[in-house]
Amino acid sequence: MSDYEPAKIEPKWQKFWEEKGLYQAEDFSDKPKLYFLVEFPYPSGAGLHVGHCRSYTAMDVLARKKRMQGYNVLFPMGWDAFGLPSENYAIKTGIHPSITTKQSIETFRKQEKSLGFSFDWPREVNTTDPAYYKWTQWIFLKLFANDLAYKAKIPINWCLSCKIGLANEEVVDGRCERCGGEIEKREKEQWLIRITKYAERLISDLDLVDFQDRVKIQQKDWIGKSEGWEIKFPISNFQFSIEVFTTRIDTIFGCAYLVVSPEHEIIEKIKDKIKNINEVKDYVARAKKKSDRDRQADVKDKTGVKLEGIIAINPANGQEIPIFVADYVLASYGTGAIMAVPAHDQRDYDFAKKFNLPIVEVANSWEMAEKGLADKQVNYKLRDWIFSRQRYWGEPIPLVFCEKCGWVGVPEKDLPLELPNIANFKPTETGESPLAGIEEWVNTQCPKCQGKAKRETDVMPNWAGSNWYFMRYCDPNNDKEFASQEKLKYFMPVDWYNGGMEHTTLHLLYSRFIYKFLWDIGEVPKDLGPEPYKKRTSHGMILGEGGEKMSKSKGNVINPDEVVKQYGADALRVYEMFMGPFDQAIAWDTKSLGGSKKFLERVWRLKLKMTTASCHPEPAGEGSQKNETLRLTPQGDGCASMEKLLHKTIKKVSEDIEAMKFNTAISALMILVNEMEKEKEIAGDIMEKFLLILAPFAPHLAEELWQGLGHSESIFLEKWPKYDINLINDEKINLIIQINGKARGGLEVVRDMAEQEAVGLVKKDQKISKWLANKEIKKTIFVKNKLINFVI
Repeated sequence: MSDYEPAKIEPKWQKFWEEKGLYQAEDFSDKPKLYFLVEFPYPSGAGLHVGHCRSYTAMDVLARKKRMQGYNVLFPMGWDAFGLPSENYAIKTGIHPSITTKQSIETFRKQEKSLGFSFDWPREVNTTDPAYYKWTQWIFLKLFANDLAYKAKIPINWCLSCKIGLANEEVVDGRCERCGGEIEKREKEQWLIRITKYAERLISDLDLVDFQDRVKIQQKDWIGKSEGWEIKFPISNFQFSIEVFTTRIDTIFGCAYLVVSPEHEIIEKIKDKIKNINEVKDYVARAKKKSDRDRQADVKDKTGVKLEGIIAINPANGQEIPIFVADYVLASYGTGAIMAVPAHDQRDYDFAKKFNLPIVEVANSWEMAEKGLADKQVNYKLRDWIFSRQRYWGEPIPLVFCEKCGWVGVPEKDLPLELPNIANFKPTETGESPLAGIEEWVNTQCPKCQGKAKRETDVMPNWAGSNWYFMRYCDPNNDKEFASQEKLKYFMPVDWYNGGMEHTTLHLLYSRFIYKFLWDIGEVPKDLGPEPYKKRTSHGMILGEGGEKMSKSKGNVINPDEVVKQYGADALRVYEMFMGPFDQAIAWDTKSLGGSKKFLERVWRLKLKMTTASCHPEPAGEGSQKNETLRLTPQGDGCASMEKLLHKTIKKVSEDIEAMKFNTAISALMILVNEMEKEKEIAGDIMEKFLLILAPFAPHLAEELWQGLGHSESIFLEKWPKYDINLINDEKINLIIQINGKARGGLEVVRDMAEQEAVGLVKKDQKISKWLANKEIKKTIFVKNKLINFVI
């Protein structure tokens, strides 16, 4: 094959790797284990995105390198296939989600294999498989049995388009995270999970893990811990008070007004006494159109309405203060009411200026607690996790309601409670799940008293199956338990998890909570510790050309299939690793993609210069596989300098892969190729080591050229090369020369040169020696590889 033809090379090696089972982790191997994890995708009809490719390629590079370094690497893949993305696609096409999901999974799997990802395919999981969601339901029943799952009527975010309730984490800029549609607040009965019980541990245990700072900060901010006081403000002419939460009780004398949330019970309680009740009701209605995030956004134009005719009393000084309703106060945080101190808070100050309210400097302090009017409290912004969805495509909640027994769990022996296959799976206008209309499914028998009962018709959110999938990979075919303790103990915790920043307050938070719960009740081995992931990193988003976010409406979405067809999988892999710092957003650039293809074509042409010779031939002995008639390349500067550059590159690439500096690793490989192209011949051992460090990035090309060197076994069964420290250090550095601490020049010397030798060279150098002429050197300060300072 004279020309580089990825279309012929790549499928051949993908088939070879799969047939050999090269990437399957071994249970209980004697090798040290490493568990690398990427977020499994939602297999929607749109297919794989180049954003997926960036994360998957990065972790694939790490997985391939670590296997070559002798590790038993678990690097699995699966499908997060329940939930809105799959259901919305099914609704759009009119095809049942079970069919579209299966088709999408087949497409995704084919795409991922075409990119040469070294996933452990026999461990593949699918959240819509009853054998999998049996255990998702089992986990829910454990939460229910431990009083961590409960049903309550609460105000929720309701997507007007999807006709579904959303958790706060699923609302972005006041719109549904999935469809982009408007949301409003509605009162509905929902199943909730008491994640707030774990709020403190979800913060404190971040000290136990190696997460990027930005990930830790975002989780802490979302949980939102604050310590303060609850104070009762009596309402004039009424027999009750408004309780407020404050972290600054010392500023109570400067309190100028109270603010209650639009949902606060006070409004309904005293509506007959509020003189401008219609104005207040209109404001409350508008507030329901906003998400909690939007309401808390730090914007200058604070809105609010005064409750006319209603007065509160400051318990510190007895002064009368007005009460406002404003949407920046949340019913879900603290008491749903705050005291405003304009002189000590910018937000309160802006509000006070707008409504012409007094701004009082605080001149004294007062211990409220001693007077019995305040209690110390710890509050969190984190709310309990809304866990039910009024849709079809999700895990059925395994509970039945009995008039006599209340809510009763489906017996474990009857799991999985399978989702019935129904023709009309579209959302209903009533806000109920489509399952509510299937009488033969809804009507059932109470497992406790055998009386008449009805099934819960809401289903679980798409986060349900993803909050524990990383544990199922350890033991994916177990039908007796979600995973055996022995296999969990061997593979867990996840050593390195890479995913998107957008999941920091969703999946990452939820899955840490579920793991902690299972660890608490003894379903996860105690000696594994309370955290599922040792390390978490996040990649930057790939933007469209010109820097805009990729979207179908803008027509700038890049299909990886087209890229592979035109440029090859290796070119796409190299480009995505070379396009910029891995943790930063970067715009797609087709021209640069072409540059990656040209780089690989240059590597391909190096095979014309390959010889069977070696810079350092090993003597042929008994059992040696070396050719006894090896011809040596000239042992001159060419071979020596190439070997030095090779070992520097091995060091650079090895360290940069570990640090996720993939772009500079590829840059180093490019520099090496530039120098190799200048050589008339390339020694076999030089070429071999080069291919070994190229292989994680461009596995198909490396495997093809490896075979060209006469190898029959896969390159990925070889050991990762080590660099020679002597070759790395045998280089010249610039030694700074100072006279009385002032730089007077520099001298190029061999690294690690001894002091006596360095001083001798300095004295011979005409440009520097003139500063020492006729001077007495009182002291010489020598810092190896850095400087010499002569004190004269």
